[in-house]
Amino acid sequence: MARKERPAAASFTPAPLVAIYEMRTLRTDAEREEAAALVQDRQRWLTMRSLPVPARADIPDLFRDPQAQPAGLFEDGKLLACMIPQPDPDLGWGQGPCLFLGCVHTLPDHPDDITRLITLWASDFAARLDLPLVRTEALARHALEAEPVAALLLRLTDMGWDVRGSGTGREGDRVARLELAAERRSGLSALIGCRVHEPQAAPSDRNSA
Repeated sequence: MARKERPAAASFTPAPLVAIYEMRTLRTDAEREEAAALVQDRQRWLTMRSLPVPARADIPDLFRDPQAQPAGLFEDGKLLACMIPQPDPDLGWGQGPCLFLGCVHTLPDHPDDITRLITLWASDFAARLDLPLVRTEALARHALEAEPVAALLLRLTDMGWDVRGSGTGREGDRVARLELAAERRSGLSALIGCRVHEPQAAPSDRNSA
């Protein structure tokens, strides 16, 4: 009997890994409206716990404005955080260019360490934009050594942020000033995919209170 030919081995190409999280520019009205709702939920959560909220009342509207180029952190299509990244805005503090993360809000009562994910992404994104630093501001109505801001700053410094004192922030609130070194992080794309448009420079009018 003729020997039966063995079928050729099927070629196997591993499927590309899909990142668990994704940071992307909020392109649609629905995404921007979802971000505005997250901001309102977060501010309501803070208020119920007698924690400080920004004095500026129209922050949710900033996320509805496509010109602001807001970005969001997603997990399986669920929005975990939103912010407005800007390259080198006029902060009035800090030396040299930076990527500034404005109006950062995270989903209340979410178990993941969202702030650490944002830190990793921002450091890598700034490096890819050839910016040496990331800066942001955290509300600090009282001394930086007082709670609840002291516990927050401790967590942030553990993640690599440096505290650069306190003062009036971009929106007129008293804030802690935070700075993070940019760093290319090879392999981060396996954890956090990035589809953020290169942000445009902030307008000269800061609309500060």
